[in-house]
Amino acid sequence: MFNILSRFLLPLVMVLGTTSAIAADVVVDTKDPYAMVKAVANKTFDRFHKDKALIDADSDHLKVIVREELMPYIDYKYASYKVLGQYLKDSTEDQRNRFVDAFEGYLVSTYAQAFTEYTNQKVEFSPGIDFSQEKIVDVNVQIIEAGRPPIKLLFKARRLKDDTWKAFDLVAEGVSLLSSKQSEISNLIRQQGIDPVIKMLDERTKEKVVIKAKSGKSQS
Repeated sequence: MFNILSRFLLPLVMVLGTTSAIAADVVVDTKDPYAMVKAVANKTFDRFHKDKALIDADSDHLKVIVREELMPYIDYKYASYKVLGQYLKDSTEDQRNRFVDAFEGYLVSTYAQAFTEYTNQKVEFSPGIDFSQEKIVDVNVQIIEAGRPPIKLLFKARRLKDDTWKAFDLVAEGVSLLSSKQSEISNLIRQQGIDPVIKMLDERTKEKVVIKAKSGKSQS
């Protein structure tokens, strides 16, 4: 399951890794979903560079960065409920709460691991459109790498009750991360039950981030 999610998250890390020369105190405008995606990208990767010595000393520090810089702008509760799908109504309140916590931790761990795969790519953000009457918007992005076709991504963001926005899904080349995880986890819950799946997610969360040596490429 980890490898499947990593396949989706690596393009996100490419986006986050393209604009590191930014002030660390940049303000994230959560009232504008297009500006939010760009600002969060800047803040997250700036922190990655700033804390490089800490990461070198303990690779799990990447989880701290993801939790502090990225996750506040991810609607992981909404995503968790979508992933539970038909099993949401069959779960108890305690199970739902534990699943949300486990899925959040799993996302943090997997985003952190995906950061270790970053190499220097270019990113093109499509211009924002009028979203004043929208409840859900798509932020379109292209990953540009020499010698390869562009990778088309879109981040889906939803308007919350307080008129702020959070991202809840990543669609890579037409394939939704949320839909993929919903299908996979639904199958696991059907086979094993929700509690074993929560336990499995918790175990994945505890796995240490592993930084593998790259030949001929630098993460700086």
